Amino acid sequence: MKYTVLSLFPEIIDTFFSTSIMAKAIDRGIVEYAGLNIRDYAQDRHKTCDDAPYGGGAGMLMMAEPLARALDAAGAGMPGRRTVYLSPSGRLFNQGLAKEFSVERELVLICGRYEGIDQRIIDTYVDDEISVGDYVLSSGETAALVLIDASYRLLGDVISAESLHEESFAGGLLEYPQYTRPEIYVSIHGEMRVPEVLLSGHHENIRRWRLRKRIEKTLSNRPDLLCKGIREGLFDDEIRGIVREVSGITEEQEL
Repeated sequence: MKYTVLSLFPEIIDTFFSTSIMAKAIDRGIVEYAGLNIRDYAQDRHKTCDDAPYGGGAGMLMMAEPLARALDAAGAGMPGRRTVYLSPSGRLFNQGLAKEFSVERELVLICGRYEGIDQRIIDTYVDDEISVGDYVLSSGETAALVLIDASYRLLGDVISAESLHEESFAGGLLEYPQYTRPEIYVSIHGEMRVPEVLLSGHHENIRRWRLRKRIEKTLSNRPDLLCKGIREGLFDDEIRGIVREVSGITEEQEL
């Protein structure tokens, strides 16, 4: 899997690829990375990459020509390369899209700045406009890192399959609460203990407790995920039974 990132500030991206789990993935040959500085493709002596938008309006817009030359250098549009523009006007990014992107051979990511990029670049080069949330960022690099982090971790051998299976959004539920040492934690808020079931060594009781906690947390924080899971038939009889128990809805209401 290769990520090619086009940016006016590639040093922001470079740091991410040189640290932690990502650095290990690159060392092991699971991930490749190329960072292109869009300013290197500007042809005037000032390396100008932005200008005022036609029709007026606040702010500046990234120019078509330097960005197009950078995209051509990256091989955008060639087979096996999917070009993504990070934009608040795009489709909302989610775990499903992260999985979809993780099976691509190469992603070419455009990091916007200012008021965005010239529409002609979107019309000519971009396969997907993606938004990482219903808010506006000043840095397309920040949004690109969200997409990269969410997708590369799904590649084989980056993170254990067991961890991926039980984390948030797997199977339509959020992740259960977790605890580590010490068993008894004392603070200004009092004495707090690890739940007894996690100390019992009884694997089936732990599994059921964790499943119930996943459902309770999803109901509290993201009830829309529960509704979607029920509607799309994602849940087995055990999960549906616990959902009815903790939510108070009947089987007839669920249907």
